[in-house]
Amino acid sequence: MTGTRQRRRSPAPRAGEEQRAALARERRGRRTEEERQRTRARTSARSGRSTRAAARKSRPTRGKEIRRRWVALLTVVTLVALGYLLFFSSLLAVKTIEVQGAKTVSADQIRATAAVPPGQPMLRADVDGIRDRVAQMPGIATVDVSRSWPTTLEIAVTERTAIAFFDSGPGGDGVHLVDGGGVVFKTVKTRPVGLPELKLPKVSVDDPVTRAVTAVLGVLPEQLLKQTKTVTAQTPASVEFTLSTGKTVRWGNAENTDRKAKVLAALLTQQGKIYDVSAPELPTITS
Repeated sequence: MTGTRQRRRSPAPRAGEEQRAALARERRGRRTEEERQRTRARTSARSGRSTRAAARKSRPTRGKEIRRRWVALLTVVTLVALGYLLFFSSLLAVKTIEVQGAKTVSADQIRATAAVPPGQPMLRADVDGIRDRVAQMPGIATVDVSRSWPTTLEIAVTERTAIAFFDSGPGGDGVHLVDGGGVVFKTVKTRPVGLPELKLPKVSVDDPVTRAVTAVLGVLPEQLLKQTKTVTAQTPASVEFTLSTGKTVRWGNAENTDRKAKVLAALLTQQGKIYDVSAPELPTITS
């Protein structure tokens, strides 16, 4: 009996141990506010040290910073030197002016009109101004100016081509050549061979009648143009010309050129003095 009672009491000490352990755990969890603040401070300090260490690692070293400054300085010096070389130095200055396309107009005269200052740097050459000055020359129709590095300017011109002439008569200033746009661009002493003569109230690029006549001459078939001796008109739609055979052609305006040329070629095989193809659908022949 005694032994049985002792075995039944044995669980009591184990219960006491469990209570003491639970109490210890409870005490460990009950940290004071001061202890919590100290813990947070330690954590913050560790975090700050980590951040400063990372910043020191990402910050460039003094050697790298010096190299960067030298690279920036050399870049600036290079750009300044290049700018001086291109805009001010005589190493890349204009030394040659090549003229292309000049036949009746003197190449030296074109160079003189271009007026490029001696030794001017290539990039400072005013190509637009050069083009405008050369384009004002009477015998020049179009101008193109370009740079050919390192030291050459190229001026390519298209000269005006005479399509007719007019004579200012006694007391006038001579015989004047006219191009396909009605521009009077040159004065000569004698009548040119192979060009028709304009007999108009006035000849000017601003005159509608002049422009109509030169437009008709510009579209005439070559064979017919060679036979044309004189051209006259009172209005832009009343162009007519006289052939070397003495026959007169009433052409009208500059429209329906191909049709008019074919009809006229057929009419000229017939006898007549005046051939009217101004309305090619209803051509007429007058004896």
